[in-house]
Amino acid sequence: MAGNGVFGEIIEGDVFKYYADGEWKKSSSGKSVSIVNPTTRKTQYKVQACTQEEVNKVMERAKAVQKSWAKTPLWKRAELLHKAAAILKEHKAPIAEALIKEIAKPAKDAVTEVVRSGDLISYCAEEGVRILGQGAFLVSDSFPGNERTKYCLTSKIPLGVVLAIPPFNYPVNLAVSKIGPALIAGNSLVLKPPTQGAVACLHMVHCFHLAGFPKGLISCITGKGSEIGDFLTMHPGVNCISFTGGDTGIAISKKAGMIPLQMELGGKDACIVLEDADLDLVAANIIKGGFSYSGQRCTAVKVVLVMESIADTLVEKVKSKVAKLTVGPPEDDCDITPVVSESSANFIEGLVMDAKDKGATFCQEYKREGNLIWPLLLDNVRPDMRIAWEEPFGPVLPVIRIGSVEEGIHHCNASNFGLQGCVFTKDINKAMLISDAMESGTVQINSAPARGPDHFPFQGIKDSGIGSQGITNSINMMTKVKSTVINLPTPSYTMG
Repeated sequence: MAGNGVFGEIIEGDVFKYYADGEWKKSSSGKSVSIVNPTTRKTQYKVQACTQEEVNKVMERAKAVQKSWAKTPLWKRAELLHKAAAILKEHKAPIAEALIKEIAKPAKDAVTEVVRSGDLISYCAEEGVRILGQGAFLVSDSFPGNERTKYCLTSKIPLGVVLAIPPFNYPVNLAVSKIGPALIAGNSLVLKPPTQGAVACLHMVHCFHLAGFPKGLISCITGKGSEIGDFLTMHPGVNCISFTGGDTGIAISKKAGMIPLQMELGGKDACIVLEDADLDLVAANIIKGGFSYSGQRCTAVKVVLVMESIADTLVEKVKSKVAKLTVGPPEDDCDITPVVSESSANFIEGLVMDAKDKGATFCQEYKREGNLIWPLLLDNVRPDMRIAWEEPFGPVLPVIRIGSVEEGIHHCNASNFGLQGCVFTKDINKAMLISDAMESGTVQINSAPARGPDHFPFQGIKDSGIGSQGITNSINMMTKVKSTVINLPTPSYTMG
């Protein structure tokens, strides 16, 4: 059970504590933030509402501890990360329980997220030892006009304090995707979890606590974004921000100043289907890509662009699979579970009603109970409908019929998003041409979009983000190059 056993010290009464300086603490504010269970729509948990002064103390401590952590041998940093990964996987059950109750993640997917997160941490440790254990040696006479009078030694050094802000849909996995690279690189880490998902994050942080990391190296601040959000992201003690979420990230990027940013801000991932595609494969991937975790994924298929000649056949295949999706509470491992909040459900319904008013074909009856929205395929969607462009983050998928590949590419590229996309065809030449033409950070060929495996590069363009994620890219992003140049009095050459 969440908050019990080895996790007993992270809660007092019915309010979970925040983590600072290696201890679980109550906020001086005396206030808490409620976390509403999306299924019951009742308060499930409460977390501390931290103050700006508590943020200041966390930042001050993080800055001090980072100096000594950067001097910790690389093998020792890796050893502690491996230990944290093992503890996390050992205690997957209570963390998964929190994910079920906080964000209505189906039970099997909740367990998978925790196990995947442990694997990610271990991979970070190993990759960090490889990347950070080597530098470069440059000589000056490779550049015109120079003799060999300078030797340049380069290495990677940590940035300092990394602020990590994960989203509600993968609060544990997308937290450790930031924590692991930051720590192996020698940085300290301040985590601001989402409100929905905060308790799962607190449990995850306790696993790092049990692993024995230095006090103050990792902190977890909870509270209202309206009170500490801007204060955190604009704090002078922050040397790097890694954020996954929505439009908030654009606002953060405008305020953050001259610090490195790693941002993944959502997408409208397009699925282009050509006449020669294997339609059974396409239908299976549309179901997987469009409806897993109720469509609440940045890499979900969010619009299907299918050639008119095969549209009827594809739509019928997808309809038959939608009919088999189970709908209900996450505890029952249903395919479609309640979306994260009432406001999300209302937003999704607004997109659906707009499409209805403008003549979209409903392949199923629209049905909603509270935060639970039944899966819905919308055919004959046109560009003048909101659902053609806006990201629903729910189990509603629009189908746009196209007359040419160029029309599909144009629709994809006209979006202000550019995270991922996919193309289905048996012609690899066409696939490559379309992939090159699509303005997306990643294009999947004959598969639905996906963030993983977690060591693959993951990036968006346009309003979908800044920088690139993936374990290797994140480690590199959370370091900077340091050069030491040895100047010789006379040219020096190796034996001839």
